[in-house]
Amino acid sequence: QVQLVESGGGLVQPGGSLRLSCAASGSLLSIYVMGWYRQAPGKQRELVASITSGGRINDGDSVKGRFTISRDNANSTVVYLQMNSLKPEDTSVYYCHANLRIGLGIRGDFWGQGTQVTVSS
Repeated sequence: QVQLVESGGGLVQPGGSLRLSCAASGSLLSIYVMGWYRQAPGKQRELVASITSGGRINDGDSVKGRFTISRDNANSTVVYLQMNSLKPEDTSVYYCHANLRIGLGIRGDFWGQGTQVTVSS
């Protein structure tokens, strides 16, 4: 069993900052990529940012230059999303995602429960 536990969401004013955290735990053998997606009501889930085990980062176009994904230096199963210059359109539920190996030849996608980020004055 694999769990992704997110934290750090909340309410922030436009122009403000938040940092999300996601910790993976359980019966995982290796992590290939971890990242963040978001989904607003009535919209499709979209990639925010992801980071591979080798450190390659992929940012969504709407957050380039404002959001930064990173991995904990001491614990590679923890990733962060630093969100700066937040805009009302960033309001969404943010989901942690991981693609990882849980057994010999067994690889799959796992999701966190989601954390709400609301940007409003």
